[in-house]
Amino acid sequence: MLRALLATTLLAAPLLTSAAVAEEVNVYSHRQPELVQPLLDAFTAKTGIAVNVAFVDSGMVERLVAEGDRSPADLVMTVDIARLEQVVQAGVTQAVDDPALTAAIPAAFRDPANQWFGLTTRARIVYASKAAVADGDVTSYEDLADPKWKGRICTRSFTNDYNVALTAAYLKHHGEEATRDWLLGVKANLAKKPEGNDRSQVKSIWSGECDISLGNTYYMGQMLADPEQKEYADSVRIVFPVFEDAAGNPTGTHMNVSGVAMTKAAPNKDAALKLMEFLVSDEAQHIYAETNNEFPVKPGVEASELVKSWGSFTPDTLTLTDVAELRPAALKLIEEVNFDG
Repeated sequence: MLRALLATTLLAAPLLTSAAVAEEVNVYSHRQPELVQPLLDAFTAKTGIAVNVAFVDSGMVERLVAEGDRSPADLVMTVDIARLEQVVQAGVTQAVDDPALTAAIPAAFRDPANQWFGLTTRARIVYASKAAVADGDVTSYEDLADPKWKGRICTRSFTNDYNVALTAAYLKHHGEEATRDWLLGVKANLAKKPEGNDRSQVKSIWSGECDISLGNTYYMGQMLADPEQKEYADSVRIVFPVFEDAAGNPTGTHMNVSGVAMTKAAPNKDAALKLMEFLVSDEAQHIYAETNNEFPVKPGVEASELVKSWGSFTPDTLTLTDVAELRPAALKLIEEVNFDG
C-alpha cells in the first residue's frame, strides 16, 4: 500500500508543479480590444503569464459588486477619472502600495490612496476649422462662452463623462456662479443640439454645420487612420485651450486618463502586480503611445511622432482627484441649465 501511495504521489508531482508555475491574470476592460491587446501580448511574451480579458462595455461596477469575493477579476482597466472613481467608491478595489508604480506615475495621475493608477493621459482640446477659424481665435475654455461663437460650436452631450470632467475642472477654477454662466454661454453658442460623439462633431465642422468642437486628442489619430474619416480630420486642426485664473493667467489644458485598479478579490494578486508594473514600463508606455495616440503617463517616454506633430502644451495644475470630487456638482449644474435641451 505504501508503494502504491508513493507511486501515486510521484505521478501527481509533475501535475502539481505544472499548476504551480502556470500564472495568469484576469482583466475586466472597458477599453476596446485593439487598444489593449498589443500591450497584453507583449507582457505575456516577456513573462510567460497569460492574460485573460473580458471586455465589459457597460455594467462593470455592478458586475464586480454582484461577484463580490468570488470575482475572477484581478484588474480593472478603464477610461476617465469618473469610471475609475466609480469602481473605488463601490468598494471593489484595493490599495496597491508599490514603489515601481508611484515612481513611474506623477502624483496628479494616481489616487492618493493608491486605489487606481493612470496609464495614459489625453487632453480635452478644441477641433477648429482650418477654413473658418484663424490662429489665436480660441485660446481658452473661457473663450467658448464668448458671443462671437454664437451658432458656431458643436459638441456631444455635456452629460458625457468627458464633458462632465471638463465642467468639474471649470468649477474648481471658477466656482459655481461663474461655471453656471459659462455653461449658459456655451449653450447659447451651439450650432445644434448636442448629439453623437467627438468624431461626429469633426464631421459637422467638415460639412459646414459649425466651426469648432470639443474632443479628446486621440480621436484625431483614429480619424486619420480611417479612410472615410480622414477627410473630416484634414479639415480641422487641434488647439490646446487653457483655463485662465482670475487675473487672466493660463493654468493649463484639461487632462484625463485611462487607468488600472486591482480588485479586492484579485485571485492572482502577484501576477496582477507584475502586469501593473509592466504597463508603466518604458516598453509598455511606448506601445501605448504608438498604438493609442495617447500621451504616456510616465515622464521621459515620448509621445508618437503623430501626436507630437499636434503641438506642445502645458497640462492643467489640477489633480484628477480635485476633478472627481466636483463631478456630482458639475453634473448637477449641467442638468440645471438643461444644456442638452
